[in-house]
Formats: sequence, structure tokens, C-alpha cells
Amino acid sequence: MAKRIYVGNLPFSATDDEIRQLFGEYGTVDTVNLITDRETGRPRGFGFVEMADGGDEAIEALNQQPMGGRNLTVNEARPRNERRW
Repeated sequence: MAKRIYVGNLPFSATDDEIRQLFGEYGTVDTVNLITDRETGRPRGFGFVEMADGGDEAIEALNQQPMGGRNLTVNEARPRNERRW
């Protein structure tokens, strides 16, 4: 079963390919989704990675590791709450 991982405190210069390579050292990366601001298109400094395998190892190894002068926050993503309009 795929594991969805939250990655926070990313440097604003981080790319999908860099994140895919970083997490790929621990298993198979299915998707990388770096979140951007809707209006400006600028990175918001966090994203999500889905891994087919190796997710627990990646979380353990990468949490609080430096990237671009910032310490990453890496943990299992919580389910998204339904939006009520």
C-alpha cells in the first residue's frame, strides 16, 4: 500500500526532480506534489510524496535533515478534512 508523506520547510528553490531523487534513495516514488500559491504560482515551502515502498525508512532518515539551508519536516500525511462551503 502506498504511503503519503508530508514534506515541510522546503527551500523555495526545491524542484519535483530533487525531491523525487532524495526520496528515491529509500524506495519507489510514485508522485511528488509541491504546493504553490494559487494566485502567484510561487512555491509555498511544502509538498507531498507518495511512495509505493520505503516510506517509513524515508520518514525516519529525512526528518530534520538539512536541505538548502533548512531542516526538513517529514512525517506521514494526515487525511485531508472535507471542506465545508
